[in-house]
Amino acid sequence: MGMFTGTGLIVKIVLLILIFFSVVSWAIILFKFFQIQRANSESQRFMDFFWKSKRFDAIASQVDRFLNSPLTVLFNEGYGELKKVVEGGEGRSDSNVFSTDLGGIENVSRALRRATNSEITRLEKYTTFLATTGSTSPFIGLFGTVWGIMTAFEGIGRTGSASLAVVAPGIAEALIATAIGLVAAIPAVMAYNHFQHKIRVLVKEMDNFSTEFLNIVQRNIAGK
Repeated sequence: MGMFTGTGLIVKIVLLILIFFSVVSWAIILFKFFQIQRANSESQRFMDFFWKSKRFDAIASQVDRFLNSPLTVLFNEGYGELKKVVEGGEGRSDSNVFSTDLGGIENVSRALRRATNSEITRLEKYTTFLATTGSTSPFIGLFGTVWGIMTAFEGIGRTGSASLAVVAPGIAEALIATAIGLVAAIPAVMAYNHFQHKIRVLVKEMDNFSTEFLNIVQRNIAGK
């Protein structure tokens, strides 16, 4: 705090910006950590329940138990579109209500893709701020350091003294901006890379679930 109060106005503004980036980044890190952790654990539980169940309607009645899983969103969208196709085919003489003419399978596939894209957007929300913090904070801190050193050398020019006792305090106060920039950037970069890996795993699970869901629907159609 003593070094902060001893800096100039520009360096103070830089430090406040960096502190803001750091605080918001840590808030996002904590939020995304719990969000993705719940999504992973509930997705595993949902898949266990999905394969143990024999009917889609039974699964639909229990999806509220897995609200944090992106797979439940895919199931709800796919199952909802499937019901529309079935209801749209009721009363038709054609027994195959999922025929290509009706676009049944393709409609379900599109619903699953829309749900997947929506869930990817939800999971990646706020992570771009972490990437921005990691890439810009060191440069913002460097700007504060350069400005502080310029101010220090200007003071040296005014006093006419270049002794260590005169130079060291100003340079130390300037370097604090780079230090705070790194403190803000390093956790943000590490967290961003970690969350991106976890999100990629969830995306693969969603793709696999969509494929399995469509396979189940197609097998049922082929069995008619």
